[in-house]
Amino acid sequence: MVPARLSWPHALLAIAVTAVWGTNFVVIRWALDDLPPFTLAALRFTFAALPAIAFVRRPAEPWRDLAAYGLLIGAGQFGLLFLAMDGRISPGLASLVVQAQVFFTVGLAMLMSREALRGFQWAALALGAAGLVLIGLRTDGDATLPGLALVLLAAFCWAGGNLVARRHPQASMLAFVIWSSLFSAPPLILLALVAEGPAAIAHGIRAADLWTWAAVAWQTVGNTLFGYTAWGYLLARHPAAVVSPMALLVPVFGMSASALLLGEGMPAWKLLAALLVLAGLALNTLWPLLRPARPAGVAQRSGAG
Repeated sequence: MVPARLSWPHALLAIAVTAVWGTNFVVIRWALDDLPPFTLAALRFTFAALPAIAFVRRPAEPWRDLAAYGLLIGAGQFGLLFLAMDGRISPGLASLVVQAQVFFTVGLAMLMSREALRGFQWAALALGAAGLVLIGLRTDGDATLPGLALVLLAAFCWAGGNLVARRHPQASMLAFVIWSSLFSAPPLILLALVAEGPAAIAHGIRAADLWTWAAVAWQTVGNTLFGYTAWGYLLARHPAAVVSPMALLVPVFGMSASALLLGEGMPAWKLLAALLVLAGLALNTLWPLLRPARPAGVAQRSGAG
């Protein structure tokens, strides 16, 4: 029987993953002090694939899906996210805005299945959109319009990657990420060569100190290998609707870490924007769990956003 709620060990594991993913936005900001954004992303996914593919068997999924996932998550999500965080948006706001992937995932899934949005989903979308509009109206040193647009595009690519992964619920997520990284690294290397140039790449690598390389390693080991493996472990043992609400902690950790470690200001407008976005995410994720129970004998079905 599948557990209906997380045990304490599993809840602590989920919190650890969201803490890693949330605080990683600060780590990205530190690494970008030395490395250009596409170079940093290329290094992350190169190390995610090599030498791991020598030890992890390729999943039985089609090459086209591995390629699609690698392009969407690697070149799309993280390439655009790193570019945005290179002076165009603060780490705290980036950790919040990128969660728009939840709404994009739901929207794309419903578009493909030709299902209409339900009332609570419209309300959740309105709350999240209000928060994003508030961020757009208050563009300053913490967020620029190009930065906001890049992170929203990154969130859209993340949503596309989610839909690819959803086609393979039985796949090993660790193997899927490792082998799909073979398709993430080449376009990122090409983008680095074209957009940043060999001289900038070489300068960044020469300027990188031990802490920068530690940040690169953390991108690979902490976020990719530990994060995705642990999250996949939890999803394999609990309903998605039980695990997915824990992801709401990612922007909480992200904004808190950015405020504490980078001195990012938290004025009232930013807290209001965060409250609106998080309220929308919470409504979209938790409403199916809070509906009144159906009459006995009628099976209930719940799913993540």
